[in-house]
Amino acid sequence: MKKHKLIVISGPTAVGKTSFAVALAKLLKCPILSSDARQFYKEMCIGTAVPSKAEQQGVRHDFIQHLSIHDSYSLGDFEKDALALLDEHFAKHSVVIMVGGSNLFNEAVVHGLDTFPKVSEKTKEYWQSQYEKKGLTYLQQELQKLDPNYFQTVDKYNHVRLLRALHICTAAGKPYSSFLGQNRKQRDFNAISIEICMLREQLYDNINRRVDSMMEKGLLAEAKVLYPHKHLNALQTVGYRALFRYFEGEKSIEDAVADIKTNTRRFAKRQLTWLRNHPCVHKLPYDTAVNTALIKQLGLEI
Repeated sequence: MKKHKLIVISGPTAVGKTSFAVALAKLLKCPILSSDARQFYKEMCIGTAVPSKAEQQGVRHDFIQHLSIHDSYSLGDFEKDALALLDEHFAKHSVVIMVGGSNLFNEAVVHGLDTFPKVSEKTKEYWQSQYEKKGLTYLQQELQKLDPNYFQTVDKYNHVRLLRALHICTAAGKPYSSFLGQNRKQRDFNAISIEICMLREQLYDNINRRVDSMMEKGLLAEAKVLYPHKHLNALQTVGYRALFRYFEGEKSIEDAVADIKTNTRRFAKRQLTWLRNHPCVHKLPYDTAVNTALIKQLGLEI
């Protein structure tokens, strides 16, 4: 009996993953799972580039705005929920698509979560106190010393992820990255990995234009509503942080928008670094035609 297939579409932000996935899903007549962790939250729409109903083109999308920013939701929760939903979808479809730029979420579904040593409360309290006393920059400096490889790909402005890596480095006495990809699980489906590619200059231009478009659509007003909740982990993300600093008088609106563009380009660079270290089977230009020839190239049938 043939295994079901999960097409995993990756790539940096603003490269065109969503439109490619929708076109492919329409051709294959299959649903889409979003693995973009930023798009899980219903209060965050403009700043996370959630695809509109028109952009979804009638294709079923799961894991889009299904949570509140006040909900606690982990990578493990996503793995469990995604696998359960895949079981449902595979009862009706031989192929399902998963698309998103949160590479760790893709990895969790395809290969399972990595296993880490236990961390004592004393270690957690130590690093929390260091963060409160010395700030984010100190955490960045320490992680760069303890695990330079992971430092290249982690969101350097997400203190939760920095603390988690520092916990493991301290508890294990070796880099956090040394535990990644060591315990791959066997799944009941075969994964077909695709990276959507674009020249760096064009990608950065896309990012700049997308940020301008977000501002025109009302990102400032959306961030204003979210500002009272700025401490929540869901909001420790590119775009909103810069506007929060504008609200606090630390930045002009022009500088805040420039920061969003700069930080989004940095985010894309980290995504590309991760993908270089975890190469996809198929690397496709962003303007690849989605047709029967591509289906054959991917080893699929309509």
